[in-house]
Amino acid sequence: MSPIIISLPLLCFKKAEDTSLLVNWANRCLAESFDAHSDPKLKKWEISVTPDFFVRLRKTYAKGKQEYYSFSLGRFKDMYYLGTTNVGTLDLVTTDDDIISQTYNDRKGDTDNMVGLLSLPVKNMQAERLDSLRNILMHLKDEANIPAQ
Repeated sequence: MSPIIISLPLLCFKKAEDTSLLVNWANRCLAESFDAHSDPKLKKWEISVTPDFFVRLRKTYAKGKQEYYSFSLGRFKDMYYLGTTNVGTLDLVTTDDDIISQTYNDRKGDTDNMVGLLSLPVKNMQAERLDSLRNILMHLKDEANIPAQ
């Protein structure tokens, strides 16, 4: 009985460690691939996959307008890519309108909506990298949907 008690925490630690590595890789991939130069008015941006299985994107423009997007990977459906290896658009799709879309400091007025698609301008996306990112996001989706114990 003691080998089971001893090995169970090791299995949990290994799984958490693996998840952390996957989150870190997804963050590095998205940060390196996000094409901020696709929008000349964009001043600052932050994109992340969080350890609690959320994808978040914040864009800040030169005149102070901010756009914020967030969704749980548990609601992630799939991703699609349109473009070439050099430049394209990565669409992250959720099962329904599960992506929070907010704007702040907008001359047209602040908005707060739910959408089902987050389009990211990207660069340098080889097929292998796209495939790896999709597999990791699908794995993290499965992790997000495992009930807490």
